[in-house]
Amino acid sequence: MKRAAIILALAWLGGLILPIPASRAQPAPAAAGLETAIFASGCFWCTESDFDKVDGVVETMPGYIGGNTKNPTYQQVSSGRTGHTEALRVTYDPQRISYPKLLDVYWNNVDPLDKDGQFCDRGSQYRPGIFYTSDTQRQQAEASRTAASQRFGKPIVVEITKATEFTLAEEVHHDYYKKNPLRYGIYRHGCGRDQRLEALRGKQG
Repeated sequence: MKRAAIILALAWLGGLILPIPASRAQPAPAAAGLETAIFASGCFWCTESDFDKVDGVVETMPGYIGGNTKNPTYQQVSSGRTGHTEALRVTYDPQRISYPKLLDVYWNNVDPLDKDGQFCDRGSQYRPGIFYTSDTQRQQAEASRTAASQRFGKPIVVEITKATEFTLAEEVHHDYYKKNPLRYGIYRHGCGRDQRLEALRGKQG
């Protein structure tokens, strides 16, 4: 069941309004002592839900990265024509959780064998990726990808690229799983995300 069909079903259940705001605030720098990481693993509603459960994560913000259109909207990114992918900016306390540990969380919540989307969401706007903000993050991400490839015994298709401009998603997408738990639950189950993740864990050597 593709995301568009699921969203239509949700709209029928009670309406899913995706406004296009005139402007959006851009991400602020991390507070002193905190660091940021950016991950893409398909639907950013789900990615946010996954990382919000992690001790040491201070803030999560959904948005768009990797494209060329300035300040893109959800509708533009969803078309697949801007070059962006849905992603999550994670602000974390390195005294409580390290970047390699965040990478472990990432690999447990992504299909690293699917480069053309994630789960039921198809297209480059849902491609998986790790966007590093420093050379240290790049080295650690590449090492973790090598380790993941060894566990799966297959090539990992997750991109590791330098972070470019990150545009915040519209307010309706922030904490979507908290604001709309019924609709979110129907979407996540209908998309087969957890079923696929469980199958992938069984395939690791």
